[in-house]
Amino acid sequence: MIILEDVYYKYEPEGIEALRGVSLQIREGEHLALIGPNGCGKTTLIRHLNALLLPASGNVTVGGYNTNDSAHRADIRSLVGMVFQNPDNQMVGMTVEEDVAFGPENLRLPTAEIKKRVAEALFRVGIPELACRNIENLSGGEKRLVAIAGVLAMQPRYIALDEPAAFLDPAATRRVLDIIDKLHSEGVGIIHITHNMAEAALTQRIVVMNEGRIYLDGIPQEIFEQVKMLKKIGMQLPQITELLIKLKESGIPVRTDIVSMEDALEQIRFLAGKNKD
Repeated sequence: MIILEDVYYKYEPEGIEALRGVSLQIREGEHLALIGPNGCGKTTLIRHLNALLLPASGNVTVGGYNTNDSAHRADIRSLVGMVFQNPDNQMVGMTVEEDVAFGPENLRLPTAEIKKRVAEALFRVGIPELACRNIENLSGGEKRLVAIAGVLAMQPRYIALDEPAAFLDPAATRRVLDIIDKLHSEGVGIIHITHNMAEAALTQRIVVMNEGRIYLDGIPQEIFEQVKMLKKIGMQLPQITELLIKLKESGIPVRTDIVSMEDALEQIRFLAGKNKD
């Protein structure tokens, strides 16, 4: 489990207080979406999960290790992998194979084990054919998959992703999101920053941040029922939820806690059949 207890963090020398008493528990194997307006502290929070940032006060523990204990930071970074918004910021190798091998090499693993991990990671994200490709010749979507593979080669229990579909075309976005769903189904915990409410609606739990604090926390249906609270901080609801709210306002007795298109169609069909009776 990852546990944040009353975490504060301030960026210096600007003095910007990015986290203000954040307390949060993330269970192993959980798929959690982290949403909120720009500047609310989402990226700052996930950088605390593998000790890229350390709290000014409060505590972050990962698998029982406190991030303030320098002796266990390597263990923490093996447990929590990080995929940045811009994959170029974490590319270190000339080729895909070299890049994915970087993490295991730093663990000083045997060569055979490194090769095995690289091959497995590339297979898991569906790009084994790119192993010998030069990083500079990859598309944005391919770089994102290489970044995920590099994290998987460390065999983490959790992966934190900062807007993994940002700047990708629809096909690349779908591919990346399918990989994330597959990893979650394999038991990897996912912490997923997104501005896309449709993406957030498909997760198990949503944490909404605002002004450095936890604003809302619950399953998608519970979160999207808080229409006034979400709109107060400038957040948009999934389009299907907005549609159902308008239908209810017009007098049609639909549920408004639905977040998927399939469930919405089922609800509309049910009401249509009921009216025929």
